[in-house]
Amino acid sequence: MHPRLLLPHLPVLLVLLLLMWGPMESMSQNDTEPIILEGKCLVVCDSTPSSEPAGNALGMSVRSGSGRVAFSASRQTNHEPTDMSNRTMIIYFDNILVNVGTHFDQESSVFLAPRRGVYSFNFHVVKAYNRQTIQVSLMLNGWPMISAFAGDQDVTREAATNAGLVIMEKGDKAYLRLERGNLMGGWKYSTFSGFLVFPL
Repeated sequence: MHPRLLLPHLPVLLVLLLLMWGPMESMSQNDTEPIILEGKCLVVCDSTPSSEPAGNALGMSVRSGSGRVAFSASRQTNHEPTDMSNRTMIIYFDNILVNVGTHFDQESSVFLAPRRGVYSFNFHVVKAYNRQTIQVSLMLNGWPMISAFAGDQDVTREAATNAGLVIMEKGDKAYLRLERGNLMGGWKYSTFSGFLVFPL
């Protein structure tokens, strides 16, 4: 076709090209990785949002801090509770410092994982006026994960201390158990803390 004949149709051709270019550009954006913006909350823009967070028609999901999990408990008295039997030997704490999400039960001194994830724990169990060596273990569903010892006979107070990361499934239980020795002198000033590092 002669170029002079194309001139009257040039605006129509430009409009057609622009209409075709729009879908191609949007398709190329959908093929890229999600865009992540960090601020007061994490915003994930994705053309195929996962079913985990609540999404909307634009493929955007907002993950707020509602899933925060943390606890810290301490021992304020040296009185040994009568329910610390020789069978369980669970170390009990009588004071809650932090319990975000209320997943640490003070009565049983057991932490119940609300979801699958990586959790951080640390403990300091103090023995007072006790010359016996003690061994304290962080228990996960009845199995020892990490342990600590305190056995100096020349000090009035000494702490068995340790910390670590563990993977927990929803419903898993974590607590401290006295594996060796006794706490007849009490364990005032002892602490047990943990928090969710990130979900899996």
